[in-house]
Amino acid sequence: MRKKLAAGNWKMNGLKANLAEVTALTEAHGAPGVDILLCPPATLIAPMAAAAEGSALATGGQDCHAAASGAHTGDISAAMLADAGATHVILGHSERRQDHDEHNEDVRAKANAALEAGLTCVICVGESEAERDASNTLDIIGGQLSGSIPDGVTGHSLVVAYEPIWAIGTGRTPTLDQIGEVHDFIRMRLERRFGAGVGRSTRILYGGSVKPSNAAEIFAVSNVDGALVGGASLKAADFSAIITALEAAPTQG
Repeated sequence: MRKKLAAGNWKMNGLKANLAEVTALTEAHGAPGVDILLCPPATLIAPMAAAAEGSALATGGQDCHAAASGAHTGDISAAMLADAGATHVILGHSERRQDHDEHNEDVRAKANAALEAGLTCVICVGESEAERDASNTLDIIGGQLSGSIPDGVTGHSLVVAYEPIWAIGTGRTPTLDQIGEVHDFIRMRLERRFGAGVGRSTRILYGGSVKPSNAAEIFAVSNVDGALVGGASLKAADFSAIITALEAAPTQG
């Protein structure tokens, strides 16, 4: 059975004072029935990992460079993330693909570096509004899965997050049927490429305007193993409500 995962992406938000939210979250979920992950800005990875030490909360990065080291001003390597206390890293988020012109081959190279450093990769896929309107969603998702995920992953080292670009931070969400269609497709593609063992053990998260008010219905959808949450993960009260909804959701797998 796949253990569900509630992951939070703080994006470019958070100062040391915001680590009080981590303390509140760990106090509220001392023995959670799901895995919990927070991915803060790089400046907060080490202090967040220290604040969460001894708790069930894991810390992750939001990106890494494909190289292990070198003349790459402003970048951070996967080994540096691990050294700071991270256990996961988000890769291929739509904001990275759009703002930094990252392509599938870039994401794959970063994922290989992350795997080499012992990190679990949270690889994001998702279609634009134009691609959805043109009924190209599954073609786009299939191409991203094939191009972004490296060979040799396991159900422990890979998490896939489906984030429709048009739903991120907009307050809009796909219908439950649309979410289910994509998650079922991702599961099928993972099983076809990697076999039943990896394909069925890899967790697939939904991301895109997940909030306490809609979390329970999303978590009941086929092959939704949790969520990658943006803004709602910044406040312990909001993220805690989403975690609680995930704990109450039926176990899949």
